[in-house]
Amino acid sequence: MKICGVICEYNPLHNGHAYLLQEARARSGCDAVVCVMSGCFTQRGEPALFGRYTRARHAVLAGADAVIELPVLFAAAPAEIFAAGAVRLLASLPDLSALAFGCERGSADDFFAAARAAKEENPAFRAALRSGLRSGMSFLKARGEALAHTSPQAAALLLRSPNNTLGVEYAKALLACGSTAALLPVRRRGCGHTDTSLGGRFSSATSIRAAVREGRAADAAESVPPYVSACFQEAVSPALYRGAALYALLQGGPARLREIFDCGEGLENLLLSAARTYPDYERLVAATTSRRYTSSRIRRILLASALDIRTPLVRSALREPLYIKPLAVKKEAARPLLAALARSAFPLVARRADEQKLCGTAAEVYAKDALAASLYAVTAGRAEADNLLLI
Repeated sequence: MKICGVICEYNPLHNGHAYLLQEARARSGCDAVVCVMSGCFTQRGEPALFGRYTRARHAVLAGADAVIELPVLFAAAPAEIFAAGAVRLLASLPDLSALAFGCERGSADDFFAAARAAKEENPAFRAALRSGLRSGMSFLKARGEALAHTSPQAAALLLRSPNNTLGVEYAKALLACGSTAALLPVRRRGCGHTDTSLGGRFSSATSIRAAVREGRAADAAESVPPYVSACFQEAVSPALYRGAALYALLQGGPARLREIFDCGEGLENLLLSAARTYPDYERLVAATTSRRYTSSRIRRILLASALDIRTPLVRSALREPLYIKPLAVKKEAARPLLAALARSAFPLVARRADEQKLCGTAAEVYAKDALAASLYAVTAGRAEADNLLLI
């Protein structure tokens, strides 16, 4: 069974995502499309609009054959870790033939060229990176600018579209793990990834979330399939989570916070000082955001603090065996799909009893996913049944 992988959040799934799934199947010529999807929390470091099983069901209805969960350690991490973790799961499947993703521009060759330039880090790149960091840029922006100035022309042009960053990270991760899977860039339709205004049939997930949470769900209905808009009334507010995140931040001192993933460079003191001055999540984020420390990074650190995700565990998770946890599969093809997932180099956790297969790092990572699910249940005021869905 040839598999085309798609790495996603679907927060929420919209018409552009459905288009990508259709294109992935048609262009790859694969037998199955398997999504690796963030669970309860997303890369922005906040709870997803809908629970993981609801979003997995939407993915299968939109054309995916199976959806497996991306552990929270990777799901709420910077682009490089997000991509490396997701590609590790996909590359563990011997049937992986292609990886499809949305982009603004660029061919597979362009993405691989940019990835190789990033991997090589020649002297010109390192000098440009240091210059960007000295000017106050975040590491991600400084690295992107350095690559744009030192890469081949086509790759440099590609890197000037910030939403292509993940595509470069996917290419880097495939090269790093020695996968022979093809890259399949699919040009996005309609609004850009972070556009804040609704754009008719093809709107960004950012604008859709804002409309739903601001009571304008009817305005966003055109941008999503009907089975997604039917769930708008179930949208989860992040308010309770934000209070819990602030409480968790204040529970430990700077020594504990320094061990939290991605919280270095004196950020622990800045965050604790701001938390005592601004006992409000959004005001704290605004007060600690700068050119160097993006709001997304601050939010991810707050989530990592709430879940006690520490740097050594993340590093270990990028090296050690993990697991494949399917959230949903297409009912009529469940047997061959689960058999294909079971051929992974990592154990398949499709039933509660399968958790006993896990040990070491895999067991610790799985425990963080369980804790994230509990925190999300408190935020939502309800828990999802933790059972594989057959759609």
